[in-house]
Amino acid sequence: MGGADRRLYGMALVAVGTVLWSTAGLFMRSLDLDVWTVLGWRALFGALALWLIVLARHGRKSGEAVRSIGLAGLVAVPITAASMVSYVAALKLTTVANVLAVYATVPFLAALIAWVWLGERATPRVLQASGIALVGILVVTGFSARPEDVAGSALAFVMTASFAVVLVMARRYPGMEMASLNALGAGLAALLAWPMMGEAIPPARDLLILAGFGVTTSGLAYLLFLVGGRHIRSSEAGLIGMTDVVLGPLWVWLAFGENPGVAAVVGCAIVMAAVGWYLMDALRAEPAGAGGG
Repeated sequence: MGGADRRLYGMALVAVGTVLWSTAGLFMRSLDLDVWTVLGWRALFGALALWLIVLARHGRKSGEAVRSIGLAGLVAVPITAASMVSYVAALKLTTVANVLAVYATVPFLAALIAWVWLGERATPRVLQASGIALVGILVVTGFSARPEDVAGSALAFVMTASFAVVLVMARRYPGMEMASLNALGAGLAALLAWPMMGEAIPPARDLLILAGFGVTTSGLAYLLFLVGGRHIRSSEAGLIGMTDVVLGPLWVWLAFGENPGVAAVVGCAIVMAAVGWYLMDALRAEPAGAGGG
């Protein structure tokens, strides 16, 4: 696969992963459970789905695939778990808008980490597009953060920073087996949540929703995003991921009839315009890594 094809492939995987990830609001809106119960079951189902992927891909060599993550993978596992745990906790403690506003810093954090660690310089265009998209997200949130949202916003930053680190690690260590890494991360997240969960098993309906939540957003979305992120600049992956800010409220509006409001519509339009403006040029640009690390 040539450089341009790899780049297009990476963008496609990141885009699909973002669409899957954007459904988190739908699942959260459909559940009336405490945060630890949601965390534990979501992570457990995500881990099971990822282990099935590992078994399907590697069969009897699955053990070797797990060991192949190496020392870097062992470091990435707790970081991945921290991202998964803090994401759900942040959604419970503060508004979705506040979480997404903090998450909008992913391109900046990923670009900074990649520059310091890999010497990978973000192009002026990706920084400009990220800045424009950030303006759109501030319009969406309406600068509505309240003092009581501080804990949730802090957790959202932990989620954002830890995800940015793992995103850059996926490029730094291309041989790292991502399905195994994410399965271990999800398993660790489930173990961390398990002692705080209620003893009662959720009703069948809630279990079905939790299964979909885990498989979709804790399993496939992470895997697709990180595998795709190997083939494009970290700042590019973060920028594409910002469309989550548009899609998340859209799904909730379509499913539950919750009108996001004029500010959300205007802000989302700015985000989409910024991403579209960047991608029109990016699809014609040189492959990631050519002159950029």
